Amino acid sequence: MAIGVIAKTATAMKEAQHPMFRLRGAIPYDQRSIRLKPDGTVSISTIEGRRRLKVRVGRFQSEKLGRGFIKSGMKLCWRRYDSRFYLAVVVDSQDPTPRSSGILGIDLGIKNIATDSEGKVYTNILLDRTRSRYGRLRAKLQSVGTKSAKRHLKKISGRERRFKRDVNHCISKKIVEAAKGTCSMIAMEDLTHIRNRTTVRRSQRDRYAKWAFRELRKFVEYKAAMQGVPTILVDPRNTSRTCPRCQTTNKRNRPTRDLFKCIECGYAAPADFVGAQNVRNEAAFSLPIVAPVSVATIS
Repeated sequence: MAIGVIAKTATAMKEAQHPMFRLRGAIPYDQRSIRLKPDGTVSISTIEGRRRLKVRVGRFQSEKLGRGFIKSGMKLCWRRYDSRFYLAVVVDSQDPTPRSSGILGIDLGIKNIATDSEGKVYTNILLDRTRSRYGRLRAKLQSVGTKSAKRHLKKISGRERRFKRDVNHCISKKIVEAAKGTCSMIAMEDLTHIRNRTTVRRSQRDRYAKWAFRELRKFVEYKAAMQGVPTILVDPRNTSRTCPRCQTTNKRNRPTRDLFKCIECGYAAPADFVGAQNVRNEAAFSLPIVAPVSVATIS
């Protein structure tokens, strides 16, 4: 346990010059200090000696642990919102060999969280409603300022974030399933540092700041790796201004946020769908010639 404390402290010192440690911060364990037993219990080392405790394992976790995955580490975490201890188990598995014969382009956005090159749209309506509801509730409770209001604020702390994380999990799962069903690789925009390159109106700042595009991308990448679906990132520049039919790039090709209409050939379609097609085409051009990829023609 002393070795684990030293390792955690060293990691924290690398990330911050003056790190702060909570009383019930996560405690890392290795195979020497913790053991999962077949009878549904865990043998864990404490400063008062070895303890054997019961654990409740979900069906999904039971399947993962029963497939012979190597348990490379565990972490004991305390969740404030339900006052319970959770045991996070890190498992290592061998990813299947990536295979693909096509490309599924994904356009990421705020109004529509994701749009693929097949026309499937994942809207942000539910997230916007949840964000607005919790925003109004927090503002009301903060204006009251009573002890009861503060307890309520603590109770709802993190709910919006967990809901958004769940939505991103569901969307990433559907995207990977769609790519796996058509034996396609997934191409996404690399939106790193996009907030430094763009500005929004004052009324849109909260919505823009809570845009979790990187989280969705990470979920897609690790789920795709588990299913043997390769992923690729492309440059997002002009993907919403370029015509996928005649390759004309012009700002006037997008007269409104939702509509794309080429000033040269007259091709018209939803703007996010056009962006997804351009992401797919950009990925096809960036792939090595020795690895042929079939790209569907644009009708």
